[in-house]
Amino acid sequence: MINNKVLAIILGGGQGSRLYPLTETRSKPAVPIAGKYRLVDIPISNCINSDIKRMYVLTQFNSASLNRHIKNTYHFSFFSSAFVDVLAAEQTPGNKGWFQGTADAVRQSMHHFVRHDFDYVLILSGDQLYQMDYGAMIDAHKKSKAKISIATIPVNAKDATSFGILKSDDKNVITSFIEKPDSSLLPDWTSDVSDDMKSQGRNYLASMGIYIFNRDLLIDLMKDESTIDFGKEIIPQNIDKHKTLSYQYEGYWTDIGNIDSFFEANIGLTQNIPDFDLYDKTKRIYTRARMLPTTKITGTTLNKTVIAEGCIISAAKIEQSVIGIRSRIGDESTVINTYMMGSDYYQNLDDINNSKINNLGIGSRCFIKNAILDKNCCIGDDVRINGEKLDDAETDLYVVKDGIVVIKKGAIIPNGTVI
Repeated sequence: MINNKVLAIILGGGQGSRLYPLTETRSKPAVPIAGKYRLVDIPISNCINSDIKRMYVLTQFNSASLNRHIKNTYHFSFFSSAFVDVLAAEQTPGNKGWFQGTADAVRQSMHHFVRHDFDYVLILSGDQLYQMDYGAMIDAHKKSKAKISIATIPVNAKDATSFGILKSDDKNVITSFIEKPDSSLLPDWTSDVSDDMKSQGRNYLASMGIYIFNRDLLIDLMKDESTIDFGKEIIPQNIDKHKTLSYQYEGYWTDIGNIDSFFEANIGLTQNIPDFDLYDKTKRIYTRARMLPTTKITGTTLNKTVIAEGCIISAAKIEQSVIGIRSRIGDESTVINTYMMGSDYYQNLDDINNSKINNLGIGSRCFIKNAILDKNCCIGDDVRINGEKLDDAETDLYVVKDGIVVIKKGAIIPNGTVI
């Protein structure tokens, strides 16, 4: 079985400053997506669906909520070798510092990995949205007798300058690699892709940041402490020394690196046939099982809206929005093009009726558009929020980025506020 030969390492990323303020109190893999999941659920679910059930998640910033989520979610049989463990950066006699990069994170944690019996290491990112069968990639790696494999995706010329771009021969063996090429260099970096990809102008093979290494090679490469990053150093330095395979993937994939891409990925779930399919029973996305009641909706016009469980909604209209768990939305409110993450708990009726206590969720007669409402926000009555034409800004309660207002976790927005 694959899971006896493969160990998966999920990289939690650094401080996640481009996703601020969503990463102000949590690590990037713990950021809530799609109303009920966390980003880390994506690579973990892909592993489980690929029969890979030994996983480490490496993180170093704000890891408490990530630890809690994984502890409460991923339980395997006592008689199984399966596990999902979080490894935070730790000081040891041989190391006094934080993770300096992706390769350095793996190097510092290597003493945990080598205790296990495995032939291949699957290295994944904790902040990407996609559904992929890693088993097929591992089979291709074994069949080609490669030492390293890189998952690649065809991209267009506009996106190519933001990625590591590579070229491969007719056997998919990588022959050259360039990191974030200037647009003037692109004519020399086109690759042979499928007709469907050509028709979309996606002629360049980009690294997805998903790697397979043979165990002995990875252990050997980690001995060189001068290399700290896979994409910028390890991969470019080794494609000429060790057989490196390009495994081409043509499904939906997005790198959730900033607020704009995060917002777009979540709102994209409201389409009739979304690119990221949460309803495919062969590619299930797993998360914490919560015993929540059904959602209750009164007098609301809904259009292209995803609503998680446990909500109480009396809004006038909700359109092209994702409404997260335990959300409350008051009478006559309108919510458009918004991701509301919901709440971690319910208030009791006494608190809701107490005028001195702010109610969780969105109050009455509000208008919310182009916004992300982080967990446990209290939006008062008659509040107007519309990020459409706003310049980037930050206050104690919210941040404006790329025309999106992000209300900070637990923020209290008073009655009548206009943003």
